[in-house]
Amino acid sequence: MSSSAISKRYAQALVELATEQKLVEQYGAELEAISAVLAREDALRSLMESPTLAVEKKSVIMGEIVNKMELSDGMKNFVGLLTVKDRLQYLGSIQIDYSTFADEISGVVRASVTSAVKLTKAQADSIKLGLETQTGKKIDLQSKVDSSLLGGLKAEVGGKVFDGSIKTQLQRIEDTLKKG
Repeated sequence: MSSSAISKRYAQALVELATEQKLVEQYGAELEAISAVLAREDALRSLMESPTLAVEKKSVIMGEIVNKMELSDGMKNFVGLLTVKDRLQYLGSIQIDYSTFADEISGVVRASVTSAVKLTKAQADSIKLGLETQTGKKIDLQSKVDSSLLGGLKAEVGGKVFDGSIKTQLQRIEDTLKKG
């Protein structure tokens, strides 16, 4: 089974459990926190992924970590399951897949807008409203600045890129002129 299929299966199971318990956001935050710890601490990650360390010792170590982090019982059980099944190396992927599934359930679409200059609150709100109207879903908008765009906007919504930047328009004109 591919690592993508493994992470999706665990993420789907966790999001279903979280939905039943009405703890989708809490589990998402806790999953992100424990994933960040393992991503940040190279020695811990290497130890937990080591095939020479007994599963019982890994379980004790992870148990101490989740207790110190004061995670919910459901998340403690989930991390314990990942530890026993030797699936901790998939935690980062599980966290990403969990976010995607949780967004689908809540009807949220993550969007990113890149502009040449920092957007005002009114501009960002207007773009967000326009995207919500287009998609029919709630938009979680992140904005970035890239001065190389010269002007205009580049938006990425649900895996689709909409490029209305001046840089791209100039590139298209140049390509048209070169082709004749």
